[in-house]
Amino acid sequence: MTDIAQLDDLFFARAGMDKTRVKKVVEHALGGMDDGELFLEYSQSESLAFDDGQLKNASFNTEQGFGLRSVLGEATGYAHASELSEAAIKRAAETVRAVNHGQSGVVAAHPGPFGTNERLYSDINPLAEVPFAAKVTVLQEIDAYLRAKDPRVKQVSASLSGVWQAVEIIRADGKIAGDIRPLVRLNISVVAEQNGRMETGSHGAGARTSYEVYLEEHHWKEQADKALRQALINLESRPAPAGEMPVVIGNAWCGVLLHEAVGHGLEGDFNRKKTSAFSGLMGKQVAAKGVTVVDDGTMFDRRGSLSIDDEGTPTSRTVLIEDGILTGYIQDRLNARLMGMRPTGNGRRESFACQPMPRMTNTYMLGGDAKTDDIIASVKRGLYAVNFGGGQVDITSGKFVFSASEAYMIENGKIAYPVKGATLIGNGPDALTRVKAIGNDMALDDGVGTCGKAGQSVPVGVGQPTLLIDSMTVGGTEA
Repeated sequence: MTDIAQLDDLFFARAGMDKTRVKKVVEHALGGMDDGELFLEYSQSESLAFDDGQLKNASFNTEQGFGLRSVLGEATGYAHASELSEAAIKRAAETVRAVNHGQSGVVAAHPGPFGTNERLYSDINPLAEVPFAAKVTVLQEIDAYLRAKDPRVKQVSASLSGVWQAVEIIRADGKIAGDIRPLVRLNISVVAEQNGRMETGSHGAGARTSYEVYLEEHHWKEQADKALRQALINLESRPAPAGEMPVVIGNAWCGVLLHEAVGHGLEGDFNRKKTSAFSGLMGKQVAAKGVTVVDDGTMFDRRGSLSIDDEGTPTSRTVLIEDGILTGYIQDRLNARLMGMRPTGNGRRESFACQPMPRMTNTYMLGGDAKTDDIIASVKRGLYAVNFGGGQVDITSGKFVFSASEAYMIENGKIAYPVKGATLIGNGPDALTRVKAIGNDMALDDGVGTCGKAGQSVPVGVGQPTLLIDSMTVGGTEA
């Protein structure tokens, strides 16, 4: 785990606060509550965007603040401020005590995953490791490389972003935890034109590490080539057909459909409130045999990983669906307590200004034993969705709509031609029961996922093997 003394220097010594007095304020504020914590945060972030041959935007931001939460039953009191001072924390303490309403009790002892001292990523500050000029130079090189590689390239957009976040958490039970979290990301988008037709392609990568690996020539060229390939394929695409048909869904980033259509429905708050399509189905068959879905926040350097969550609970590997049986939910402390379950280390928040809630980390489906070529060969006529853009899901019903940014028609067991405008329309729980083949090529995405929920955004990871769904509704532009 992160050295608490290092964080104390950042949050207490630098701000002129006495940690012992602050702990007493927290103890007073949360006395008689079921749970709660003081969440301290300091973060630095930057973003560089290179577009149309020039640096269009460069920003740097520093934020600090705290959030103090009290929890009693289902009620929550929350106060936050960007001022790190004992006076501000005392004012927040008086505010959150209003939840008590004269009741008394003791802080609940919440069992959680056993903590380890294992760090899942370095505490390196990526913003300070590479000079600004070097970052701009790489973005220029990406632009020049793509324009020189194919004359059909008309526009190139490339961006770099980085975050260094430090947090310290003082819980209602007196336990203290801390974490330092680096995060970087490279994104490349290409617009290609042919015979008056313009199409786009994009790709990116990121992780909880330094910039250096993504600024290496062979790495950024790999991302650039993938973006260009997608744009050129889309130039040859035909209108997508519409109707019911078998659908082969690709691996890696295509797990975003699993994340949206299934993962959110397995979060504890939706199931406690019985607003999820999976409510009340624990121990029941909810997917085809062979389908195993996991949420794992303990993977080294992954974008969605956390050594501890934003409540101070160590993250864990939680099996949500095992061989088609619903076995677990994604839990923060509040919903786990109210449901009589253990927290899984999934209490996450966007910043100190937000309350934690159950959120995914790295969510993926385990692989099977089928070969991708054999899966495609088994389809007489259907759609092969290789990459996804945006999508929407209704948690209560499980219904989803997803647009494919790269897809192909399958005819007589072979990939026939690329199509544009294909959307997948279905129901998450129903789609899980229609899985007929699971590939042996499980892969995680390259590290670009961001999940939105209740107005908060957090970094996540997704993954899956190639899947065959025996029948789905495909929305297209051609009947």
